[in-house]
Amino acid sequence: MGEKNRIDKELHSLLTDLITDWENEIVEFKQAGKDYSTDKIGEYFSALSNEANLRNMEKAWLVFGVDNKKRDVIGSDYRENHERLQSTKMQIAENTEPSITFRNIHELILSEGRVILFEIPPAPRGMPIAWKGHYYARAGESLTSLGLDKQDEIRQQTRLLDWSAQIVAEATTSNLDEKALLKAREFFAKKHSNRLNPEEVMQWPLETFLDRAKLTFDGKLTRTSLLLLGKPESSYFLSPYPAQITWKLEGPEKAYEHFGPPFLLNTSELYRKIRNIQLRLLPDDQLLPVEVSKYDQRIVLEALHNCIAHQDYSRNGRIVVTETPDRLIFENEGAFFEGRPEDYMTGELTPRRYRNPFLAQAMVELNMIDTMGYGIHTIHKGQAQRYLPMPDYDLSDPYSVKMTVYGGLVDPAYSRLLIQKTDLSLEKILALDRVQKRLPLNDDVIKKLRRDGLIEGRKPNFHVSASVAKVTASKADYIKMRAQDDDYYCKLITDYLKEFGQASRSEIDKLLEKKLSDALDAAQKSNKVANILTKLRRRGTIVNKGSKKSPVWQLVG
Repeated sequence: MGEKNRIDKELHSLLTDLITDWENEIVEFKQAGKDYSTDKIGEYFSALSNEANLRNMEKAWLVFGVDNKKRDVIGSDYRENHERLQSTKMQIAENTEPSITFRNIHELILSEGRVILFEIPPAPRGMPIAWKGHYYARAGESLTSLGLDKQDEIRQQTRLLDWSAQIVAEATTSNLDEKALLKAREFFAKKHSNRLNPEEVMQWPLETFLDRAKLTFDGKLTRTSLLLLGKPESSYFLSPYPAQITWKLEGPEKAYEHFGPPFLLNTSELYRKIRNIQLRLLPDDQLLPVEVSKYDQRIVLEALHNCIAHQDYSRNGRIVVTETPDRLIFENEGAFFEGRPEDYMTGELTPRRYRNPFLAQAMVELNMIDTMGYGIHTIHKGQAQRYLPMPDYDLSDPYSVKMTVYGGLVDPAYSRLLIQKTDLSLEKILALDRVQKRLPLNDDVIKKLRRDGLIEGRKPNFHVSASVAKVTASKADYIKMRAQDDDYYCKLITDYLKEFGQASRSEIDKLLEKKLSDALDAAQKSNKVANILTKLRRRGTIVNKGSKKSPVWQLVG
């Protein structure tokens, strides 16, 4: 409670300072009722982010709940539900280019009313921010378009220092791969399908497309153009810098292969080299085995595309992907550019700077990077959804980054817990991952994990709890435990009927849906439930007291 009071006090002080200084190019006040337009918020986000960049400010503010004529706090009822308010972050990320969002959304409850403070990061250096394809700026207190002079000022910030933005004067469009160009148009059209007609994109003149996709500079090909779309033989234009990704197989069998431009196509070719079998998790337990692929394509490509975007090409090194029997190791040249990996795991931080901003923005336009600043978060969330260990980062070499993605188990209890408790936050999963890897945790985190029954043992020898308390909160959530064989599902149903007397088919579907294997699709899950009910009926355990169309199941006797 003391921490919340401290934060509220700091926010109140901040609000007072903002009101005292009043509106300028990086602060905007609105009364903002519950129906305030998301589009208008996006426009202000673009404008304030661009202006913060141009003024070299660390942040900008959009404040709801203040009368911008009287300069008084009057309160706002905009999205009073906390989760819905926070979902504004995702809505902004989906329509900004490059994709960034609020650093934080703060709520402050005062006697005069509720105030919302949207904390806006500055546009990354070299990258103006657009909302739905349009760049916005401020003229005093007014919203206006970002002029070409300001766009150029932002884009020129890093061009002379950005390896990927350098023009390759000798190269022409004949040095670009036709298949890669076609795929690039498709990816660009998909990325912008909410505002551009895909057929129109496919018909654009080549020069127009390359310019709109941020692949050329002043109509001239760049190193970015050749890395992503160049013909294999065009890599000599980049000499002496190697444009190469190496796949290496280590273990009982050994193999390797080098991949050059066009990276847009060849990252998928490298993925196809990886031995991606189906894993049957926890086969020695009494659980019904859960099947997942050893590696998820989206995770592998996200990791590989991050290596391409953040590689320090001036160090004359190649990107290396090493496949071992139970993991993939991604290595790229150059130290971690801003912050540390753990800063990005929860998806709340957007980097201010990029090593190769021109290349990174082009990769965003081609949908190669999902959301800038969210790559690490995407990889961690994807591994958690597949019940596998979190990635590891090795930054011991000051001139390179090494990331490990697991394709197998470290501690079966960790994966069992993730299967059983699907509502765990990513923060708790990250903590449990440290437990299974015998890594240290701070005392506050340990207390929370103990309180929730997620860990056992004594410091420092903690281990992931092998048991999960059953939940009896409501009908549909009754006796939530874990997926296993048909007898387990039968027992779930009979225990439910003992407790509540009867159940409709929809109630039974809801009871079992999260316990059935993720390997089953919706139709297969429905058939599975029908087969279990049939088995119980034939055993004489349950009987349908309703109709065939609307069954009401009860225990016999």
